[in-house]
Amino acid sequence: MESPIHCFQAALKRRKVDAFLVTQPENRRYLSGFTATDMNISESSGSLLILSGDPPFLLTDFRYQQQALADTKGFEICIYKKGLLDLLKTELPRLGIKRLAFEGHYLLFQTARKLQELADMLAIELIPITGLIEKQRTCKDPGELALIRRAVRLNEEVFIEVFKSLRPGMTERQVAIRIETLMRERGASGPSFETIVAAGPNGALPHAVPGDRPLVEGEPIVIDMGLVLDGYCSDMTRTVVLGRIAQKTRKLFRLVRKAQLAGIKAIRPGRTGLEVDMAARRIITEAGYGEAFGHGLGHGVGLAVHEAPSLSFRNRKQLKPGMVVTVEPGIYLPGWGGIRLENMVVVTPEGCELLNSDTTFLDI
Repeated sequence: MESPIHCFQAALKRRKVDAFLVTQPENRRYLSGFTATDMNISESSGSLLILSGDPPFLLTDFRYQQQALADTKGFEICIYKKGLLDLLKTELPRLGIKRLAFEGHYLLFQTARKLQELADMLAIELIPITGLIEKQRTCKDPGELALIRRAVRLNEEVFIEVFKSLRPGMTERQVAIRIETLMRERGASGPSFETIVAAGPNGALPHAVPGDRPLVEGEPIVIDMGLVLDGYCSDMTRTVVLGRIAQKTRKLFRLVRKAQLAGIKAIRPGRTGLEVDMAARRIITEAGYGEAFGHGLGHGVGLAVHEAPSLSFRNRKQLKPGMVVTVEPGIYLPGWGGIRLENMVVVTPEGCELLNSDTTFLDI
């Protein structure tokens, strides 16, 4: 199997691009193996300069020099002392770069403007390209799938342990802290997104922020959690109830579960994200709750917790083997609460494979 970097270099040759400046963290890690993280978009731990034929470069500063040497193979490490643009001012002419591409969707405007000024000074054509590496990342290889499986498994283990400790009176914030603490204790680098614990009426907010609301017997509690393990993400949502389950809760739970199963069944190569979304959405709409399901059915997961492909009306592209997606229908009723159920699957040549091994919390 051809390496990601060689596949990408072949794509650059087809586009007649001399080099590509990679600044997006997940893309940087995917192509190089460099595990350093960025503090934010304005404070980078490094960039890649991928030439269409010559050895690729990792551009970073002294803080990350040893990590860069340890993480990468086949990359020439260049250390800048006065910033990335100062280094590029010297290296681009030396390498004979005439057409330089960059990630137009990621660079800050101010950085892109300075890069354009540098390109103008050096008589280099600057080409914004969006989604080229992300497209390559959508189909996971066996090694990536193995890492995702481990992340999914650990996420489930953390959930089960936390679930056993849930008691009425605990606050949403206390539960979220316990989840994220246990993730790290079990080996994860941290959550893949801010953990959501939404009790009772707060469950009507798809992206609720855990607060001081206590868990109450009989109310649905939405727990949306994911972790990062060896760079790869997991994402899972469970809706649970402490004590007796009300008939309305049971009815809506089973409806959402039916929609989820319909969505999973619809996933196969050749189907579009829109078609899969509609297979699940139809179940909820026909039951009279279509307006209460206002988000897409799912999204891709890999080095980023939200990446291509999406399962929604926006995606008319066909699914392919190796793509990993979530299936997460939900119903949200203001003043009452919400039900959301989320599992991860990988598209296979015959259909799809469920990555979550524990489904006991989905049988109410």
